[in-house]
Amino acid sequence: MGSAGEVRIDLTGREAGRGAYLCPFRECWEAGLKSNRLEHALKVNLTLENRQVLVEYGSSLPRRENQV
Repeated sequence: MGSAGEVRIDLTGREAGRGAYLCPFRECWEAGLKSNRLEHALKVNLTLENRQVLVEYGSSLPRRENQV
């Protein structure tokens, strides 16, 4: 999470602020955005714009090939 409640994707994991790890598969991002799980972890309410950016990024990720 960036400054002033801004939510952004940090692929390095080194930016300052509260963060939440999501695995690099589409299913993880879908689960994180479902039922406000990511909002709860970050302790923030996502704006529609933030949510759309996260949904689009998650949609660009590969699906898990072999789900256990």
